[in-house]
Amino acid sequence: MKEYSSAAAFTNERQTVVTIGTFDGVHIGHKAILQRLVATARKEDLDSVLLTFFPHPRMVLQTDTNLQLINTISEKKELLQQTGLDHLVIHPFTHAFSRLTAVEYVRDILVNKLKAKKIIIGYDHRFGRNRTATIEDLRDFGKTYHFEVEEISAQELDEVAVSSTKIRKALLAGDITTANNFLGYPFMLTGSVIRGKRIGRTLTYPTANLEIPENYKLIPKNGVYVVRSNIDGITVHGITSIGTNPTVGGTETTIETYFLDLDKDLYNRPLRIEFLTHIRDEAHFKDVDRLKQAIEKDEQFARSYLEEHE
Repeated sequence: MKEYSSAAAFTNERQTVVTIGTFDGVHIGHKAILQRLVATARKEDLDSVLLTFFPHPRMVLQTDTNLQLINTISEKKELLQQTGLDHLVIHPFTHAFSRLTAVEYVRDILVNKLKAKKIIIGYDHRFGRNRTATIEDLRDFGKTYHFEVEEISAQELDEVAVSSTKIRKALLAGDITTANNFLGYPFMLTGSVIRGKRIGRTLTYPTANLEIPENYKLIPKNGVYVVRSNIDGITVHGITSIGTNPTVGGTETTIETYFLDLDKDLYNRPLRIEFLTHIRDEAHFKDVDRLKQAIEKDEQFARSYLEEHE
């Protein structure tokens, strides 16, 4: 898969079949659409192209939105890499871009830049300035600019929309099992390990404190989870706590992971955590001893879960 930072950067000379969308989560519903795109490209001797946008249009057009995305842009790229897609175009979404008329968007972006011979798109797709153009307008443009339009059915699109909504709701409720079932892979957090307050070390449970630079990344509900990571090529498992550490007077939300059977300095290293299941919600214990007892129970739960599932 080749990546492009804008439609203008697309240099491929072959004609293409294009689909368009944010594809946040790259979940099982998205993958069904992408499989169709890739299969169509192979059948009709075209190159497959996904045109997506960053920042998310709502981040630009609704500045008061507190939009949280399932994937960071780098996570999304990695997931799309696995779909068989030929080309990924991540076009910068700006106010100026949103002001393109429908004909400018179709002619200049889809036809002249991306060389679209076929466009696979949802029945409710809207585009152009103020999103006034419809799929019927796209079909009319197809007659002028010699491309076909293939419609994604209402049922398929509803499944995609329901999946995205359910994934977000499940994560915000701490329901990792439901989220992972819709995603088709474990939900992940990606960042780097920073120095924390070293409280876990005093409890004989040293933790890696994860910092995520992307403030739009959705963080699951405060609580304790069973997780896994790949560290130096080896799969390791652990317990991740998301919350404010209320027992020791914390106020800021942290993401801290205690890795089972691992003794390694991870400071300043990149780290990805994959969530496997929820253990319990965040709790305020009367004292540190009771907190430590709770962590011991969390570890017992995690080890039992991993014996059964991993």
